This record gives sequence, structure tokens and C-alpha cells, in this order.
Amino acid sequence: MIFLQQNLIYLIPVFGLMGIIVMAFQRAWVNRQDAGDSQMSELAGYIADGAMAFLRAEWKVLSYFVVIAGILLAWSGTLKGSPENPIHSSPVIAIAFVVGAVFSAFAGFIGMRIATRANVRTTQAARTSLRKALQVSFTGGTVMGFGVAGLAIFGLGSVFIILYHSFVNPTGPDASAELKKTIEVLAGFSLGAESIALFARVGGGIYTKAADVGADLVGKVEAGIPEDDVRNPATIADNVGDNVGDVAGMGADLFGSYVATILATMVLGQEIESADAFGGMAPVLLPMLIAGLGLIFSMVSSVFVRIKTDKDSVQHALNMGNWMSILLTAVASYFAVRWLLPPTMVIRGFEFTPTAVYYAILIGLLVGTLMSLITEYYTAMGKRPVNSIIQQSSTGHATNIIGGLSVGMESTVLPILVLAGGIYGSYHFAGFYGVATAAAGMMATTAMQLAIDAFGPIADNAGGIAEMSGLPAEVRERTDILDAVGNTTAATGKGFAIASAALTSLALFAAFAGISGITAIDIYKADVLAGLFVGGMIPFIFSSLCISAVGRAAMAMVREVRRQFKEIPGIMEYKAKPEYEKCVAISTEASIREMVLPGAIALLSPVIVGFIFGPEVLGGLLAGVTVSGVLMGIFQSNAGGAWDNAKKSFEKGVLINGEMEFKGSDSHKASVTGDTVGDPFKDTSGPSMNILIKLMSIVSLVIAPHIAVPFVKNAKTEIRKEIQIQQSTDLNGVIKRDTIKNVTDTLLIP
Repeated sequence: MIFLQQNLIYLIPVFGLMGIIVMAFQRAWVNRQDAGDSQMSELAGYIADGAMAFLRAEWKVLSYFVVIAGILLAWSGTLKGSPENPIHSSPVIAIAFVVGAVFSAFAGFIGMRIATRANVRTTQAARTSLRKALQVSFTGGTVMGFGVAGLAIFGLGSVFIILYHSFVNPTGPDASAELKKTIEVLAGFSLGAESIALFARVGGGIYTKAADVGADLVGKVEAGIPEDDVRNPATIADNVGDNVGDVAGMGADLFGSYVATILATMVLGQEIESADAFGGMAPVLLPMLIAGLGLIFSMVSSVFVRIKTDKDSVQHALNMGNWMSILLTAVASYFAVRWLLPPTMVIRGFEFTPTAVYYAILIGLLVGTLMSLITEYYTAMGKRPVNSIIQQSSTGHATNIIGGLSVGMESTVLPILVLAGGIYGSYHFAGFYGVATAAAGMMATTAMQLAIDAFGPIADNAGGIAEMSGLPAEVRERTDILDAVGNTTAATGKGFAIASAALTSLALFAAFAGISGITAIDIYKADVLAGLFVGGMIPFIFSSLCISAVGRAAMAMVREVRRQFKEIPGIMEYKAKPEYEKCVAISTEASIREMVLPGAIALLSPVIVGFIFGPEVLGGLLAGVTVSGVLMGIFQSNAGGAWDNAKKSFEKGVLINGEMEFKGSDSHKASVTGDTVGDPFKDTSGPSMNILIKLMSIVSLVIAPHIAVPFVKNAKTEIRKEIQIQQSTDLNGVIKRDTIKNVTDTLLIP
């Protein structure tokens, strides 16, 4: 036990390394599976080449951003501030930023590489059984899940150890300030991770939906050919998009979310007065330990994702793995909290116990579970919301759109109530540290969540390869079962990410307030209220830019597909091969070009507002963007997911007004329109909301020392308020000198 107490800090990266090792074994197993015949391998090669071409183009642009941002951060790290307002930073923050960016990009790369290998192997496995196809596709998903979580824990833990030994003298008089400096420099790692995540998610989302919308409008609606038909010039770009958006983008997204959540808890943890056996470090180490335990139990729980026969429920198998990871993490967290934390702790005057922290963790796990269940209800086939859209499709395209919008708006109610309850409950138990640990508890099972999420695009690609290869109908039926479940798991994954973003952003906001020196946000002030409104607007203009970018790129895709159908004779008769590479190039160029402006808004808005108007107005901006962004994210993701599964319901037939209707009917065509509208909602702007609100919070946290209000000024303000209170209660209207002195002494206690 003493050995663990002395070396716990070194155990954290070991957990991450274990995840990376298991990922390598899972990857090797997938690669050993049969990749099918030569035609299947050729089509899979087109998809893999297109995905790599996109990543190379994206990385080239992002490398310029990383270099420029790194230089600015290195310069900011040389600033020391003033005696009243010292800046605890270092030029090393630039190195932490670059390392975080590289790890985030690599996390997306890992997922994309395995997805482009697992897709064709899932197709081949589906020729045997649904059970085998699930095994291959989910194992491919675990490669991404374990790899991303392993990299996050290994990277963050290793960088923290290096910074800690570089800056902190545990027995020195300035150990507290040195630890604060360590964690503020560590924020650069999270900033790098979230920056890359935003560009990867937005760029990948524009890519995939431009190709998908273009392929659907010309292929399914105009030409009347099936989805993923080999004759459609945009079908390869569509399948590439599943990998660069839903896999590489999601990998970088959850990598950044994972890191931001742990960082937010560490920032608040270093404020806690903790007389523990770890030199006061227990609240800082706890979130990393919980993340490591969550990774281990996610790996253990993955063995429960199995079906015995083709009639078994795939959704139930995935839920079993998810629930087991949550249950095991909840049990292990109890012992971790009791062992690590002292009997009592205090943060900002709020006293709490280890049991209170554990209750906050349970609340986080419960919120994550409820968010997944609610999202599943609003997006799954056979449920009331999706069925309502199906029924409204019978009266045309317009009523289908109305139905989808209505479902999306309705779907915000329960998640927001759950989030509100989670925030209130976790704060009740352990203050803002409780909110942060609730987010850490929710994100602890990220490895399993991401494995389930990545399984969907792999299954989608597998169905596309089956269609393009002309395999027997039962193969496509099996991949369609996986794909339909994958649509729901993708939606629940996005709901999970948005919920975690809300809790994490609140924790980051609390950390920002502490570092910047503000004690409250007064919305009676005109400038703060203005900042609140501007913040509420940002998710709308951000979504507008993303959706319009998809629209412009889709128009170019439609024109190219029409051109090829017109100018290349023999495509429809299978006598000529479409020019797939031209459609791939359209999506690649459009996504790289269009991702810049939304990313700039997220990065520059906090900097401009913070340096011009100060931390309190910036706090108003963050409050506005968080509330608006969470609502927009839930609305768009759920509406898009419901539209998608309403369309897919027609493949097996749906009962409308007493009659069965199938693909090709007028109602189905209306559902295709709804799905097309929902595509950029659920795969571009919607899932980008959680990165937007976290990235703006992290940027604010990084610049907080540079815009902080000196403590003396805050004290004077509070003294003035206290004097006003005394005046209002003193019958003689006289303020005694000792009253002023007592108030001053109380407020200036460190």
C-alpha cells in the first residue's frame, strides 16, 4: 500500500499503456480475418486511399495552425504579470500544446485505419453469419475505443509527470504555486487536443455529408438506383466520409473530451485543501485514476458484446457491454475514492467528504446512462418519435420535415432536465469539484462508448461494399441490421458527448473563474448581458456555416455526378467505371476550405472578448454559448438520427394507414428528403457543438491568467458591498471602523 501511495502518479500512464497494448492485439486479430474476393478488396482500397488523402490534406493545413499557435503560446508563457496578478505559466505550454495536437490527430488516425480494414472484413464475415459480422465490426470498434482512451491517459499522465518533476519541489515553500503552474501549463495539452478535434469533426462532417447528400439526391432520387450502388460516382466518397467524419472525427472528438474532463477536475483539485497521504495531491490524481479504471473495465466488459444466433438482438448485446462497464467502474470508484481522499476536504469554503465525491461520480454515471437511453428512444426504429415521422411521410416531403424538426425539439426536454438534475446534485455533494468528478465519472467509460460508436460506421461501410460487390441479398440484410443499430449507437454516442461537454464546460468555467479572479457574473451589467447574448448566438452562426458548407459542397457533388451520368456512356449498364476520384477530390477540397471559419470563431471569440472586455464579460459569453450549444447539439443530433432511421424503416416495410409501404414509394421518397436534411444536422453541426463549447472554455482557461482581475480589486468591491449591507441595517447610519477592518481582514485571507 505504501508503495502505491509513493508511486501512484506513475501508475496512471501504465493504465494507458495497457489500453494501447490490448488495442494492438485487437488490431492484429481484425487484420487476420478474411478480406473477401478481389473486387471487395479493390473497393475497400478505394475507400482507404480516399480517407488517407483527406487526412494528409487536413494535416497539412492543421500543421500551419499548430506551429503558429505554438509560437504564440510560447511567447505568452514568457509573461510574468504583476505582483498583484502573477501569471503562472511557462514557454513549455507550447510543447504541451503540440503534443496534445499530435496525440489527438493520431487518435483519429488509429480509428480510421482500423475502420478501413474492418469494413471489408465485416462484409466477408456477413456472408457467414450475423454473429461473425458483429464480432468483426465491434472488435474493429474496440481498436478505436481502447486506442483513443489509452492514448489520452498515457499522454496526459506522462506529460503531467514530466511537468510535475520540472516545476514542483514538494517540500519547498512554493509547492502550491508550482503545482498550479504545472496544471496551467498542462492545459496546453488539452487546448491542442480540442483544437484538432474541432477541425477534424467539422472538416470530416462536411466531407461525409457533402458526399452523402450528393450521392442520395442524384443516385436514389433522380436515377432511382439503390444506395451504395457501384454505378454512383459519389458512392466511394460517401463511404470515405463515414471514416473521416464518423470515425477519425469522432476519435479526435472524444480524445479531446476525455482530456478536457480530466484537466478540468485537476484544475479544481489543486485548489482543494486536502490533508491526504499523497502530499495534498489526491484530488488532482483522482480523475486520472478513475479514467484508468474505466479503461480497464471497458476492456473487460467488451467480452459481453456477443450474440449466439442471428435472431439475437445486436442492440441488447451492445447495451450489455455498456452497462457492465458502467457497473464495474461504479464499484471500483468507491474503493478508489475511499483509499485516495482524506476524511474531509474544502474547496472555496465548501466542505465535503470522500463519500460525497463518490455520490457525485455515481450521478455522472447515471446522467450518462440516462442520456444514452433517452437518445436511443428518440432515434431508434420502432419507437414513437421515429414512427411519427414515418406516418407524416405519407402526406409528403414537407410534413416529414415538420415531423423531424418537432421530434428534435421535443428531444431536448428530458436531456436538459437530466443535466440540470445532475449539475444540482453533484454540486450539492461536493461543490464544483463534485460537478467535475461527475463529468469524470461519465467519461470514465469512454473506451466502451467509443467502441460502440465506431462499430456503426464500420457496419455502414460493410453494407456499402456488399451492395457495390453485388453480394447475395442476405449479406446486405445482415449488414443492414448492424447499420440500423449503428445509427442509434451513433446518436447515443453524440448525446453522451454533449452531456459530458455540458458538465465539463461548467467545471472548466469554475476553474476559469478561480484563475481569472472573478467571483460572480452580474447579468445586471449591460456589458455582461451583451456577452451572454453574443455567446448564445455563436452556436447558431457556427451551425449555419457548417450546414451551408455542406450545401455548397453537395451542390458541386450533384453537378459532378450528373455530368458523369451524362458524359460517360455505359455507367448505368455497368459497362463503364465512374470517375470516383473526382468526387473524392470535391469533398476533400470543400471540407478543408470550409472548416477554417467555424474553427476560427471558436478559437478567436474568447480571445477577443476576454482581452477587450475582461473576464466577467467573457464569463457571460461562455454561459451563453454553453446553454445554447447544448440545446442546439441535442436538437440537431436527435432530429438527424430520427430522420435517418425513419428512412431506413422503409427497407423492411412500414404500416401506414393500414397498408404496407416499402422503398420506392412516395412516402419513402419523402423520408429520403428528411434524411438528406438531417444529414448535416447529425453528422456535421450537431456533434460539433460539444467541441465548440469545450474549446471556448479551454481557450478562456488558458488566457485567464493574462486577463485576471487582481485580488485586491475584487476585495475592494466586496468590501463596498458589505459596507452597503451594514449601512442598510445600522439604525444610526454610521459605519464603525472596526466593522470595515473585520470585513477587510476576512476578504484578504489567502
